Amino acid sequence: METSFTPIQALLGGSLIGIAAVALMALHGRVAGMTGILTGVILPKGDWDWRVAFLLGAIAAPVLILVLTGTSMPLQAELPSWAIVLGGLLVGIGVTFGGGCTSGHGVCGIARLSVRSMVATSTFMATTFVTVFVVRHVLGGF
Repeated sequence: METSFTPIQALLGGSLIGIAAVALMALHGRVAGMTGILTGVILPKGDWDWRVAFLLGAIAAPVLILVLTGTSMPLQAELPSWAIVLGGLLVGIGVTFGGGCTSGHGVCGIARLSVRSMVATSTFMATTFVTVFVVRHVLGGF
């Protein structure tokens, strides 16, 4: 599978993620971990409104880009549905045991120089590298 290198889009997207994370910390004193935000919507803890607004913004942004430009990012999954579901479940288990997700640890935790987040993000990345290698080169891909 070939991937496209899009440095401008990556820089813009990363910058927007960083701005959103800083704004959430500055305005609400909260870390922008998507898993924690979603959990707070499903199991309300009293600060439901900003969580819903954050998630709606994450959903609305791609829709806005589609409306403004007339183009969208193509969604191509060269995996069977069962593999995608299994991967999602494994990520959910990892998020539970890791005490957070890549957005909370990787974006916000590392920016705060949290050693725990640096270890967690390193573990996420190493596991990803090994998984991709095994799936593509040992198992022959899908």
